Amino acid sequence: MARFDLTDEEWAVIQPLLPPKARGPARKDDRQVLSGIFYILRTGAPWRDLPERYGPHTTVYNLSLIHISE
Repeated sequence: MARFDLTDEEWAVIQPLLPPKARGPARKDDRQVLSGIFYILRTGAPWRDLPERYGPHTTVYNLSLIHISE
């Protein structure tokens, strides 16, 4: 686990608050995506510098817009 990844305790609090998985294409791993969003928020790094362990920066960016708008 990297410094900015969600711990098991943090994930246990957040996971029940997320919407259920919908039909259609499979979503990326929510925990991985949220850890990527938190990484950007905590470090102030540009999206394109997001480490690969969080997935493609475009995916994490696009999903961050969805979570922020809801």
